[in-house]
Amino acid sequence: MAEIKLTAEVRTNFGKGAARQTRRENKVPGVIYGHGAEPKHVAVDSHALMMALKTPNALLRLEFDGKSELVIPKAVQREAIRRFLVHVDFLAVKKGEKVTVELPIQTEGELAAGGNLLEHVLNTLPVEAEATHIPESVTVSIAGLNAGSSVQAKDITLPSGVSLAVEDDAVVLQVVAAQAEAPAEEATAGEGAEGAEA
Repeated sequence: MAEIKLTAEVRTNFGKGAARQTRRENKVPGVIYGHGAEPKHVAVDSHALMMALKTPNALLRLEFDGKSELVIPKAVQREAIRRFLVHVDFLAVKKGEKVTVELPIQTEGELAAGGNLLEHVLNTLPVEAEATHIPESVTVSIAGLNAGSSVQAKDITLPSGVSLAVEDDAVVLQVVAAQAEAPAEEATAGEGAEGAEA
């Protein structure tokens, strides 16, 4: 995964009022933490950060105050309705260091015929990976799966150097039988017949 460079500014004013002022300047307040160091409060250009975060678990190099810090986003807060960025927690990382992240799960293929439904028990897969080699996602084949079938974490092929951070037998996806509509129609017809008798 390539590094995405972003320019940041050190924040010296804190609190809700200061955060609102930062956002009015089209910047997002954030905090860098990790490695036992004191948290660093920064502000990052809102548009640039929003574009960078389109890549899941993006590896960012924040440049500020004549220094640079390699980080990954760990907690992203968005405004409920308009979804603009409100605050971001960044985790400082080093090359070669392992981190636990959540990978988006993508599926490929078609379920077996029958109109069954695919249920995502987990929307993301917790894994441990090297901070500078975090995959963007994992892909799971659902081709030919029938109702009652499930995919467990151990069934998913992971890239080299990536390991599960969840129990092997954790269910990730399952196929649920489609609800038949005929019984409901029969029940309605039955109710009509009972009404006619009454």
